Amino acid sequence: MKVTLLGTGTSQGVPVIGCSCNICKSLDFRDKRFRSSIHIEVNGVSLVIDTGPDFRMQMLRADIQKVDAVLLTHEHKDHTAGLDDIRPFNFKQKKDMPVFGRYQVLEQIKREFAYIFSGNRYPGVPQVEAVEIDTNPFVVSKIQIIPIPVMHYKLPVLGFRIKDFTYITDANFISDESLKLIEGTDILVLNALQKDSHISHFTLDEAISMAQKIGARQTYFTHISHRMGLHAEVDQELPAGISLGYDGLEISLP
Repeated sequence: MKVTLLGTGTSQGVPVIGCSCNICKSLDFRDKRFRSSIHIEVNGVSLVIDTGPDFRMQMLRADIQKVDAVLLTHEHKDHTAGLDDIRPFNFKQKKDMPVFGRYQVLEQIKREFAYIFSGNRYPGVPQVEAVEIDTNPFVVSKIQIIPIPVMHYKLPVLGFRIKDFTYITDANFISDESLKLIEGTDILVLNALQKDSHISHFTLDEAISMAQKIGARQTYFTHISHRMGLHAEVDQELPAGISLGYDGLEISLP
């Protein structure tokens, strides 16, 4: 099983054109982040979690040639806005793309991408099969996926666990029931927005505390704001077994 962090950034605190702060001037590639998304390859099955505005460039940069299904964590635009760019995979694979999401997530993309789901579709539009999921485990091409319900302030969001890997983005609360679903995870990817307090995201200290509570062998932080600071400096502040993620990071699991 191989996991690739396609993007570890966020629209929160994205620098404006002409910004001359240390982050924008940094020559460290780890400080250059697309919006949060990952690619998982397991037993020959290729899965993508979230299709944000940078989806096309993420696919090209990672040279991903096949996608069997898309999983959506929630309906915010920084996680869904690139859905149109699944069409090259339609053309190449000659089939509809299954897109898995909760009812409210699918309803949102049906409104925002009405032309995809229209009864009289224009030739060449993306071919999408919307597959509704809830908090029960489900299967994609014989791969079992366990949804992890978390809260993004008042918005329900799903993390996902596959084997001993768990991915959670856009959260600031994880219930005891959800923690039981994560128990035994070997590799955890968890959101950590910034050092300052935030209404709907874990701060760096909160993410560290949650990671230590979960107790994975290795935790990588994602959904990292421009306000977090330089990767090289922040990473040195973190406890053993916890690191900042970065775009392009590849993680291998049994």
